Amino acid sequence: MDVARSMVNVLEDKKGEQILLMDIRGLASFTDYFILCNGTSDRMLRSLADAVEENAHQQFELDVRVEGLPEDGWVVVDLGDVVVHLFSPDQRDYYQLESLWSKGKVLVRLQ
Repeated sequence: MDVARSMVNVLEDKKGEQILLMDIRGLASFTDYFILCNGTSDRMLRSLADAVEENAHQQFELDVRVEGLPEDGWVVVDLGDVVVHLFSPDQRDYYQLESLWSKGKVLVRLQ
């Protein structure tokens, strides 16, 4: 949970929008928490992904995998127990991960 809260703080500091932290333990075998966040441009998505990756390395010494391209509107940063989804607003509306994982418990919701 410390990692998840730290990543939420990083995203908030970098001006990420519509930040959502979900507890999906018991629903998924591959991770415990999802963080969803919007970025308003390709450049912002890249900046958010870089900040999460850097914080995960420095604070928690985690191995990080980054998938997707900011230009495509969806970047996934896999921290193991925490998976961070960074979206353009259009892609987030299209994929509706909040609905897909609606049985998860919302721990944090920041506008």
